[in-house]
Amino acid sequence: MVFRQWIAAPELPGHRRCARLLRGPAGRTAAASIRHGAYRGDVPLDVIGMIGVSPPKDDSTVHVIEGGLSRQFLEDFSRAHDEAGFDLVLVGYTSTSADGWAVATHAASVTERLGYLVAHRPGFVAPTLAARKAATFDQLSGGRFALHIIAGASDKDNQRDGDYLPKVDRYARAGEYIDVMRRTWTSAEPFDHEGPYYRISNVRADVQPLQQPSPPIFFGGSSEEALEMGAQRCDVYAIYAEPRAAVAERFEDFRRRAAAYGRTPRFSISVRPILGDTEGEAWDRADRILGGIEAAGTDKLTVAGSHRGKPYDHGGERMLGYAAAGDVHDERLWLKIAEATGAPGNTSCLVGTAEQVADSILRYYKLGMPADGGVSDVGYVLIRGFDPFNDAVDFGRELIPRIKAGAAELDARAPQAESGTRAETALAAAD
Repeated sequence: MVFRQWIAAPELPGHRRCARLLRGPAGRTAAASIRHGAYRGDVPLDVIGMIGVSPPKDDSTVHVIEGGLSRQFLEDFSRAHDEAGFDLVLVGYTSTSADGWAVATHAASVTERLGYLVAHRPGFVAPTLAARKAATFDQLSGGRFALHIIAGASDKDNQRDGDYLPKVDRYARAGEYIDVMRRTWTSAEPFDHEGPYYRISNVRADVQPLQQPSPPIFFGGSSEEALEMGAQRCDVYAIYAEPRAAVAERFEDFRRRAAAYGRTPRFSISVRPILGDTEGEAWDRADRILGGIEAAGTDKLTVAGSHRGKPYDHGGERMLGYAAAGDVHDERLWLKIAEATGAPGNTSCLVGTAEQVADSILRYYKLGMPADGGVSDVGYVLIRGFDPFNDAVDFGRELIPRIKAGAAELDARAPQAESGTRAETALAAAD
């Protein structure tokens, strides 16, 4: 196995860099020997990373899904996540980036246990074909597939691929798309479908997913249309880290929406850890990352539609509102980078030592624990750094083991009261 140090930035205090590794067992680091169980394994909280396809320019990288394609970097980056103990990685999507299905397929071929959460935008591939593509991937990878449905936050990015539907209609189309996909995965007999966006006849599929009845379907969004579509059809609601009290409210609102359709959702929290050997070193590093982003200006903000200081989408408006109220929330939730960039995607940060950041992540996990006992419905946390490759390796040394051990410990000592609600537990965890 070959890992490369993929950027040439100098050593920073409090930031342990990934050394260049050599071929063979002698070149393996301690991170390479860490194993945390298979995808969807024996712990209740899966850790998701995010892979890109080209080496980052520096250690203050905001986005990883654009900028050419390096097969060697993709392979090394995927293996680094596999060996660091991540359970899945997100494969992102824009109208200019490399094809995510092909990226995930190749990455799966060079990793052993890592799952792939493939971002997919309905409207460009027929839902029946997408269902067969997903089932094929799931079978060939041994059940290492998950799907993230995105309707497209930016009209301009959708229009680059020829989709001029308004965002409201894109969510309606996504709902019908998921319906057809699920039916394609599960129907024992050929079927016809005619709806507002798709008309198809005599549908059947010779391949079904290994995960039954289907791989997990994720979605994100905060508009009314997004929430209703997701509550009715999706398995996991993914949100960016906000102040805990606000997250507790969003979870409870979505549980009520999903319950109206007889569904019990799970949740995923996305955040950018900034670690140091001491808390002071972590904050110093955070300031350096912010300085690098501000110095680069719009060169850092390549996702279509993103621009400095102005919200990228509805979720960005929420995040900028919290940033305006204060740079730091809940001890270490830092929003200066979100403020500086317009919050395009995952830009809220947790700053501190690995122990402190793990504790903060576990406080989000506790928001999903019912007061009468049981496992949290926060089933996933997505973490990625600003020095993408080296941070992924670094997270595997201490942060990921602490997250997984902490979640298991919380479950083991969960209260067994006769009554209570998740909302009551969430209020206590948010304090």
